[in-house]
Amino acid sequence: MAVRVFIVEDTRPMQALLRDLLESVGGFDVVGVATNETSATDWLLRHRGGWDLAIVDLLLGEGSGFTLITRCNKEPGGAVLVFSDFVTPVVRQRCIRLGADGVISKAQFGELRSYLQAFPGRTTQREIA
Repeated sequence: MAVRVFIVEDTRPMQALLRDLLESVGGFDVVGVATNETSATDWLLRHRGGWDLAIVDLLLGEGSGFTLITRCNKEPGGAVLVFSDFVTPVVRQRCIRLGADGVISKAQFGELRSYLQAFPGRTTQREIA
């Protein structure tokens, strides 16, 4: 069974890059994408318990990923991973206090790959065979 991923990212090129990475790592299924806080909140309310991993950017065209970390933790679901250009030690601490399970800077793309490869419950076709 694939890990169900909800992506909150406002730029299409980064959405595509995340999809490509998830596909290349394997064992993930993107079940939803939102580009701002309002649409992400609506999606979470309509799909309660329908995701295992939320990848959330902090700086969105409308709204904030900080608010979404809290929202994700109010809904039945899974892990919240912050993936943003706006990661400093203070921001990292704030995200963790709000309930993020991980915080990775977009400058550390390799770290994201490692996080995904180690994500619990991920099963790929190669691992099944």
